[in-house]
Amino acid sequence: MSGEKTEKPTPQKKKQARKEGQIARTPDLGAWVGMLLASLLLPKVITAVMDRSRTLLDKAVDVIGHPDPHRGTGLMRDVLFAVAISVAPLALGMLLAGVGSAAAQGGLNFATKLLKPKFSKLNPFSGLKKIIGPHALWEAIKTIVKSTVLGAVLYWSIKGLIPVLMGGGRIPNEVIISEVINTVERLIRSAAAAGLVMAAADYAVAKRRIDKQLRMSKQDIKEEHKRSEGDPHVKGAIRARQMAMSRSRMMADVPKADVIVTNPTHVAVALRYDPLKGAPRVVAKGSGTIADKIRTLGSENRIPTIQDVGLARTLYKACKVGQEIPPELYAAVATVLAFVMSLKAKGAAAGTHRLPANRRAALPADEEAGL
Repeated sequence: MSGEKTEKPTPQKKKQARKEGQIARTPDLGAWVGMLLASLLLPKVITAVMDRSRTLLDKAVDVIGHPDPHRGTGLMRDVLFAVAISVAPLALGMLLAGVGSAAAQGGLNFATKLLKPKFSKLNPFSGLKKIIGPHALWEAIKTIVKSTVLGAVLYWSIKGLIPVLMGGGRIPNEVIISEVINTVERLIRSAAAAGLVMAAADYAVAKRRIDKQLRMSKQDIKEEHKRSEGDPHVKGAIRARQMAMSRSRMMADVPKADVIVTNPTHVAVALRYDPLKGAPRVVAKGSGTIADKIRTLGSENRIPTIQDVGLARTLYKACKVGQEIPPELYAAVATVLAFVMSLKAKGAAAGTHRLPANRRAALPADEEAGL
């Protein structure tokens, strides 16, 4: 059935989902990447802090031996600067880990739509569905697995440390401290590695859930295609409106014409000649009902109408509205304009006239053959 959501989401659907914050993500990825990075950077940070602490302690002893407010202020400034410089790599690393983890899960996306209040979130049935639904079951499984894995990692990490701690005074303190530090580092790294594996599984489940939510029916795809390409009925209405506006502008130019050439009933072409603008130009043309309106407007505005079947059809086919007539029709149109000028000189230009046979200019052979 067309209502079943069996189709993959279209790019437009995915783009809209991103805007709404509907993206597959796992919050665990950034946390575990940050922990792994911290396990690598923390020893270096501690070493840097210890080195700078020794230098600052020497300065402190010197300030205590020779008290001076300015030197005390300078020491405090040095302490703050040393702490900032020492901790900066760790802070920057954690920031990059968070940003990189978000970018790896579909990029950085600011979904402002999520900030809008939705009363559907207050629905107790929706909340109950989250508690006992498949997502809640997965969260419970994830918590159990996470606790089990981390417990196992902790056990195997501490297991090797117990004999060292039980050695007591037989083992130098430096060796015990070093072993404890190494064990803590291994514990953090092992936990982070295991966490990354679980985060990858969580991301796969989240992606599968989002893909299922975004699935579309065939009817949804058709509706989206209509919205993107435009409804044919709407496009047809727009096209009809544009043609009507164009026709209105054309009709407004008919009273400015010098002559209207007709065939005499089916086609009408209005021409205007301005010597300063070049050759005669078609200001309006049409067939059928449009031709009738052009002839009516011409009659109302006392525009001379010349009946010439061949010339009218040729002009209608060869010229667009607003276009100058082609050179091969100069002679025929010039003959018509000259005839109109002679009628105006006699004061009898208005109305419909037939061009005398002896004054007609021959049309091009190919044009005559096509009539």
